[in-house]
Amino acid sequence: MIPPFLVELSYLAAAVCFILGLKLLGSPATARQGNQLSGLGMLVAVTVTLFDRSILSYGTIIGGMLFGTGAGLWMARSVKMTSMPQMVALLNGFGGGASLLVGGAEFLKAELAGINPPISTSITIQLSMLIGAVTLTGSLIAFAKLQELIGGRPVTFAGQQPFNILVAVAIVALATYQIATPEPILWPFYAVVGLALLLGVLLVIPIGGADMPVVIALLNSYSGIAAAMTGFVINNHVLIIAGALVGSSGIILTQIMCKAMNRSLSNVLFGAFGAASTAAAGEQRSATGLTVRSVTPEDAALQLAYARLVVVVPGYGMAVAQAQHQVRELAELIEGRGGEVRYAIHPVAGRMPGHMNVLLAEANVPYDKLYDMDQINGEFPRVDVALVIGANDVVNPAARSDPASPIYGMPILNVDQAQSIIVMKRGMSPGFAGIENELFYDSKTSMLFGDARASLTTLVGEVKAL
Repeated sequence: MIPPFLVELSYLAAAVCFILGLKLLGSPATARQGNQLSGLGMLVAVTVTLFDRSILSYGTIIGGMLFGTGAGLWMARSVKMTSMPQMVALLNGFGGGASLLVGGAEFLKAELAGINPPISTSITIQLSMLIGAVTLTGSLIAFAKLQELIGGRPVTFAGQQPFNILVAVAIVALATYQIATPEPILWPFYAVVGLALLLGVLLVIPIGGADMPVVIALLNSYSGIAAAMTGFVINNHVLIIAGALVGSSGIILTQIMCKAMNRSLSNVLFGAFGAASTAAAGEQRSATGLTVRSVTPEDAALQLAYARLVVVVPGYGMAVAQAQHQVRELAELIEGRGGEVRYAIHPVAGRMPGHMNVLLAEANVPYDKLYDMDQINGEFPRVDVALVIGANDVVNPAARSDPASPIYGMPILNVDQAQSIIVMKRGMSPGFAGIENELFYDSKTSMLFGDARASLTTLVGEVKAL
């Protein structure tokens, strides 16, 4: 056993690592150090807890840690950047599942031993199981949508919200019954777990692909809250602190994402954004009588090579094509000819918060060239060429001009105000919101069709040849 004062001192050191790491994560320049510092804190916390409590043999503990480390390294190195949102969703689910297992184990241990824990402990056990179960299945559904194992469209049915409320009320009633009943009755336990798992599915299936960044942030918060509840259950201070940090930061990030979309959290959760009927209507209205102008790589290269100010707008299409390195190479060529290149980052571009920032950082794009929406929008009228790579809804002028559009009121990047616009896409498919993009039919817009990586490679060659 480790001396108690040393355990608490180690927990304090781990908590400091978490807090400082979270602070460092607030800047792209220090994010890597923040991640490493937080990981070190978690390693200290896990190691001290396992060895202090002597839950298992040292051989089993070391074997488990080696297995977990190996699995983590394999995922970090083998999962493509385009699949990072799916991995984040899975990790959120694993966190929720761990809280469910710990809470359930503590409940069953008390029930089978005939022990009546204090009311406060019983409540936290129920919350740990409930939030953990919702996080687990909700994250699995989010993963399946992102991985396109199931459709990204909202799944709704008649009476869905009343049914969800009925399930939630049943969970609360059964959990209250378990807390108030001293006899060891197990069927309410299994009912609560089953209904909570079902509720996680029901809460995420009506949310469309366009809202996945918000959902991931929210599920991350859920996993933190579940962990904090579990910390109260097993009386582990560092788990309470870590869970509280994750839960609170996740809620803050969720609110930031909602603000970026000019939508409330309730609208995200219950609005079925991107439903098929609305999308179809929007597409029909936008495409009628409009034409698209395409451009050759040679002509696009001429525009970019002689532009004084180019703004690159990355989107999920760039992520799918893994084209961030070609983007940086093209930018360096433009800058070598005396031009200036900036990157316009919309908060909900991609499929998770900060998706574009991560991709561009991987390609060693300087942090000071990345501009958020508020910083760059006023500059677009003097932009010579706006190069849109796979972005869709975040540059759609319908958000400003069409009250009937499902994205109306969402702040967008003012790409349509640039002097010239080049949009790189595989085809004319709509974005996550399922609606046609008016920008594609603008008289200043030229479409460069094809795989983004291949098209950018061609552009790089053409600019070099000029």
